[in-house]
Amino acid sequence: MSDQALFNDDPLFSGGDEPSLSSSDKTWKVLIVDDEPDVHKVTRMVLHNFVFDGLKLELISAYSGQEAKDIMASRDDIALAMLDVVMEDDHAGLEVAHYIREELKNRYTRLVLRTGQPGQAPENEVIRNYDINDYKDKTELTTTKLNTLLYATLRSYRDICTLNENRKGLEKVIKASTEIFSSNTLNKFASAVLAQVTTLLGLEQSALYCSSITQDIQLDIETRTFRVLASTGDMQTNDAIKSFEDLPPKIRDGFKKVLQSQQSYYHDDYYIGYFSSQKGSESLLYVTFHNELSALDKQLLEIYAANVAISYENLLMRDDIQETQKELVYMLGEAVEQRSKETGAHVKRVAQISQLLASAYGLSEEEAKLIKLASPLHDVGKVGIPDSILNKPGKHTAEEWEIMQTHALIGEEILAKSDKRILQLGSIIAGQHHEKWNGKGYPRGLKGEEIHIAGRITALADVFDALGSKRCYKDAWPVADIIAVIKEERGEQFDPTLVDLFEENIDALVAIREKFPDGH
Repeated sequence: MSDQALFNDDPLFSGGDEPSLSSSDKTWKVLIVDDEPDVHKVTRMVLHNFVFDGLKLELISAYSGQEAKDIMASRDDIALAMLDVVMEDDHAGLEVAHYIREELKNRYTRLVLRTGQPGQAPENEVIRNYDINDYKDKTELTTTKLNTLLYATLRSYRDICTLNENRKGLEKVIKASTEIFSSNTLNKFASAVLAQVTTLLGLEQSALYCSSITQDIQLDIETRTFRVLASTGDMQTNDAIKSFEDLPPKIRDGFKKVLQSQQSYYHDDYYIGYFSSQKGSESLLYVTFHNELSALDKQLLEIYAANVAISYENLLMRDDIQETQKELVYMLGEAVEQRSKETGAHVKRVAQISQLLASAYGLSEEEAKLIKLASPLHDVGKVGIPDSILNKPGKHTAEEWEIMQTHALIGEEILAKSDKRILQLGSIIAGQHHEKWNGKGYPRGLKGEEIHIAGRITALADVFDALGSKRCYKDAWPVADIIAVIKEERGEQFDPTLVDLFEENIDALVAIREKFPDGH
């Protein structure tokens, strides 16, 4: 397996700018397209006091087909366009309709043809060949019928906009949930919640706050452990908040109310989302906003909150599994140590040293962490070596040394049976941590970059720590002597780049050894 391999419907509406109805839209925009000024004058007079859904009309005039095209190309908020058919030519209005639908890809604006010469554009033919919403003879458009036309077309436009807003909201929820599910840690999860809620509700100027209650829910609220996961805006905090008493009074009272009711709460200018897991943990999401959330905003937030709760629980479960895996890896590595009478914290030190070198080498945080978790398995193959050879205090015979070397392949084969990433990498490390940069190592005589980077890193970490540790066959070496021998093996046993990084970070490496001494 390569290093890279290891670490590694059509929309409902399509095309054009998508309209939406917001509080900033104070009027319905209606475009009147006609080359007769009197038509504009009469239409404005008839519709002067027209109101639909609490909004008046804004009438925009165009006196030619080309002018209409220019207006439609420059804005995306026209609810209705009333088009005369015959203007600069006999089909100017039809050309405008075709331009709006086919070139601008505008499927939202309602199009109504008004003509004083029905014979120039027969109704059946026009309806069949053009994507228009109605066809009217100017002579039949009385005041009542014109008002009726406006009600019908604006209602249709409003419903289309509502559908579009719901679609876009659903897309945001799906996208946000996907990003949440891809988070690897609780802190990343919390930060993703904040970022996605901001985007979801358009609350760029609002304060957001995310918290977690992870203690027994049967305890009094004031006595539960409180932990801040992430915050933003004017709620940006530091580690000073440790309990409810550290919170601002308004938020503290809101949290108590929500925790007592175990239900989310909406106020005039803030929202507190309540999420609980089957494991008994509770989370709270505090969001402030300048404008009251719409019914759609609340609906979307509830859908999103349900996804967050599921994701949060899964992350907690995943963290437990990962901690269990890590603990088992350490226990397995330490069991091998104890069998070989190498009691102490060798595997923990090798893990920490390997992670540091991996990060210094330029590997990603995830790759470095994976190496840290897998490196304690480097000597697992020693379980297949007889005690008489494994714990021999003196020098091995040639035959004994040949048997001792088999631990690399034994460990590789044991771990290779798993499909888990940690154990897959552990298999590689077990099989390659005795390979040498010059190709003179074992068991396969791999050379240079033929050796997996995790194998090269663990090899250096293992030697550095082993030389500095007391064994049944030797005393611990002074740090200066260890540095000297590793530098001597630069380009021979060890990757030259890693040796350079080893020298640059020697103080940190020594600090790791001091932090995890033998006997602890």
